[in-house]
Amino acid sequence: MQFNFESDTPIYMQVAEQIKDAILSGAFLEETQVPSTTEISVTYKINPATALKGMTLLTDAGILYKKRGVGMFVKKGAAGTILKQRKNAFYNSYIVRLLEEAKKLSISQQEIIRMIEEGPADEKRDWG
Repeated sequence: MQFNFESDTPIYMQVAEQIKDAILSGAFLEETQVPSTTEISVTYKINPATALKGMTLLTDAGILYKKRGVGMFVKKGAAGTILKQRKNAFYNSYIVRLLEEAKKLSISQQEIIRMIEEGPADEKRDWG
């Protein structure tokens, strides 16, 4: 994990995002333990309350669960939950704006697809 202390994104949100990234990459598998808030705070020199706030976000989102006296664990189905959340966020952040702009420019669905597959008329892309 690396935190950007100069970022506008609060550290607790960076904690949550980095744990999600680790789950998606397979570094933390379902039903396995994640580092404790103490481990995170000591290793990365952040306030334990900040680390806890990030973990609480993940617990509230159904990504992690707590085993009393043992620690925090990745919930079964967590990767699927994260993917669904990120796909929805991608759609809302990028696709909606793309479609709004395409409508303003009278760009058809077929033309958008062609642009994605081929790039601009004077440039070819290889997605494979």
